[in-house]
Amino acid sequence: MKSRLLLVAAIVVAVVPSSSAGSATAFKGSITPISPVLARQMTGVSWRPGCPVPLRDLRVVTATHHGFDGRDRTGRLIVHRDVAARVLVVLRRLHADGFPIRRMVPIDAYGGSDFRSIEADNTSAFNCRFVDGTTRYSEHAYGRAIDVNPIENPYVTRSGTTSHVASRPYLRRPPFRPGMAAEGHALVRAFDAIGWGWGGRWSGVRDYQHFSASGR
Repeated sequence: MKSRLLLVAAIVVAVVPSSSAGSATAFKGSITPISPVLARQMTGVSWRPGCPVPLRDLRVVTATHHGFDGRDRTGRLIVHRDVAARVLVVLRRLHADGFPIRRMVPIDAYGGSDFRSIEADNTSAFNCRFVDGTTRYSEHAYGRAIDVNPIENPYVTRSGTTSHVASRPYLRRPPFRPGMAAEGHALVRAFDAIGWGWGGRWSGVRDYQHFSASGR
């Protein structure tokens, strides 16, 4: 019942104009099943037989988001159906807060490569892959994790480095800059509100881009 109520709430807020200053575009959002065309595009790329989640359990969340140039765009995230409504609520809140997202397209546009998607500063969710260096499925393989603005919010190793050159200026977290995840700011507040964990709070390695339902 709670999931149904969240879904109704998400659909309702999706058609309410955003209150963010300077934006002339109302927020629009939707949740749809994976279409046959999209299923063909994903198969062998971000999804394959044997993945822990079948395509029928995934959903496409389409939503308005601010770009770094101040213009509104429409992006898509693929997530598990049981978190889709909450993700739409987060995106609506980020739009209202004026939070910028560089781009937001399914990772299939980058051949399923996490590295290439990060290099493009792409915000993405589902990808049937293992945690780096292991044979354990990532939370992304379940559609219950999202990486937001990965250049501005790098994965930082225990030695304090990152694999992405463009992320190096963001290893130093203060001062706060547009698109960053930080305590008390819009992005972290929005995911806190739906009970998701943030990789920026991990000990040892820090994954500032990573938000997940499980906190892992």
